[in-house]
Amino acid sequence: MRHLRKNSFKRLFSFSKLVEDNSNENKKESKSVLPSTQQSQKPTWTCFSFDEIFDATDGFSKENLVGRGGYAEVYRGVMKNGEVIAVKRLTKASTDERKEKEFLQEIGTIGHVHHPNVSSLLGCCLDNGLYLIFAFSLHGSVASALHDENSPLMSWKTRYKIAVGTARGLHYLHKGCQRRIIHRDIKSSNVLLTADYEPQISDFGLAKWLPSQWTHHSVVPIEGTFGCLAPEYFMHGIVDEKTDVFAFGVFLLEIISGRKPVDGSHQSLLSWARPLLMNEGEVEKLIDPRLEGDYDYTQLKRVAFTASLCIRTSATWRPTMNQEATNENKSQMTQLECMPISVETKSPDSIGSNGG
Repeated sequence: MRHLRKNSFKRLFSFSKLVEDNSNENKKESKSVLPSTQQSQKPTWTCFSFDEIFDATDGFSKENLVGRGGYAEVYRGVMKNGEVIAVKRLTKASTDERKEKEFLQEIGTIGHVHHPNVSSLLGCCLDNGLYLIFAFSLHGSVASALHDENSPLMSWKTRYKIAVGTARGLHYLHKGCQRRIIHRDIKSSNVLLTADYEPQISDFGLAKWLPSQWTHHSVVPIEGTFGCLAPEYFMHGIVDEKTDVFAFGVFLLEIISGRKPVDGSHQSLLSWARPLLMNEGEVEKLIDPRLEGDYDYTQLKRVAFTASLCIRTSATWRPTMNQEATNENKSQMTQLECMPISVETKSPDSIGSNGG
């Protein structure tokens, strides 16, 4: 396995040259992206030694364990220069070849993306295991900020900022990268928050490259988070941009309502929200009651309308993460432009009608 890891790692580093060689051709195909998108940034990685990350995390102590997923654990660490990092470690219980391949695939994916709303890879370590190193997110994930009892109430202004920023990041992955990236696990726990509550899409363990000539992937086994999976994915294993769009719609509903995709009583957020989205007069019933009416109604309608399009059962009728009418001479877009919708058959004012 040691030989496999080293060869895989070399291929990942050589990939950056391939990206540069093909950049001119890819630029011809790419569409305009938000002003903040930097498509041609060369990735910068650091090869950390095991001793560095071991010391930073106090020997991977339980006190520094901040997250645990299906095949990895995340630890908080502090480097000698004071930099706070997050170390993602492949667990010893998940050392089979498939999991190692997925872990290396995550390096290959996130190591070549650069956007303010996508988590940046600082580096990795292949000594005594497999490790990814990221900048530590001061405010944790959107899930923890929304649902942890000890977290302060998230204001509507912050929620709207998170919705817009996540849309930007997802649009970049689908439209602005050198290659199309399907994240496949968009959810609140995989969107991290910087010091100023800027959202960053993270955890690319399930992500897939989608070649430009392909319409979709057929994936087995089905992996992801219950309550966020698009129907065509969990029924047939079909994965494309619309898979992420559906999950983004669930994410928006979670931000609006403060409810989890599936609550403690096993009620689905989608089954609760869909009837309310069908009737314009009931849209305000979606809002998190903890906000006590402190929100912008126009913004609420826009976000709810976007969510209603994204969670359509038929992938054909869902929007793409397409950025329209962007004026790159402005430092900020208008509020309507913040929700990237390419379906123009209806407006936010007609939110009460059902598009399927």
